[in-house]
Amino acid sequence: MKYSLNTTIIEPEAKNEIKNAIILLHGYGGDGKDISSLSYNWKRFLKNSVFLCPDAHEKCSINSNGFQWFDLTKEDPNYIIQQVLIAEKKINQFIEEIKKEYNLNNSRIIISGFSQGCMMAINVGLTSNESFGCIVGFSGKIIDKENLSKRIKSKTKLLLVHGDLDQVVSPSSLLEAKDFFIRHKIEINTKMIKNCEHHINIEASSIALNFIKQNISF
Repeated sequence: MKYSLNTTIIEPEAKNEIKNAIILLHGYGGDGKDISSLSYNWKRFLKNSVFLCPDAHEKCSINSNGFQWFDLTKEDPNYIIQQVLIAEKKINQFIEEIKKEYNLNNSRIIISGFSQGCMMAINVGLTSNESFGCIVGFSGKIIDKENLSKRIKSKTKLLLVHGDLDQVVSPSSLLEAKDFFIRHKIEINTKMIKNCEHHINIEASSIALNFIKQNISF
């Protein structure tokens, strides 16, 4: 099937039956191929999962070789929310295509993302009418707490992981997100990785894999 977003797809080995889909959303200036590297280790333990890693719908404003879910060069909050809502529609359309292609419901879909992709995973996962299997976010934050609080519909459980040396997205974003989700009675798990900057290291990947295994349907 041709999806509405250009997508790197990693299917199960040995033609195993596909029972789950894991969507990986890349960060600002990245692409689906970049973040698909997460699947290299995970797929050994998630033998019935297909990994889908879409490119965002826009070329990155500061890196023509990469993509963006929304423009980070403009600081106007209203403009950012408008762009985020457009991105949400694109991702939701993509998810509906996946559900149809593999005959899956939301409970069999995991949404994960890095940095800007984490921000989108949070928004898409919690504004859906039906909860997903879980949300896994690396090095991200809540884009706009006031806006999200008005639109939360699902209680999809989350894992958020962040490096304590991150100089791109402040580590304090993890604590702020934890407080926000606790107040909204959404199950939230967090892990601050020591001596880690703005990337996904082996420890973060392993923690995320274990969380997914606990929340996936085999």
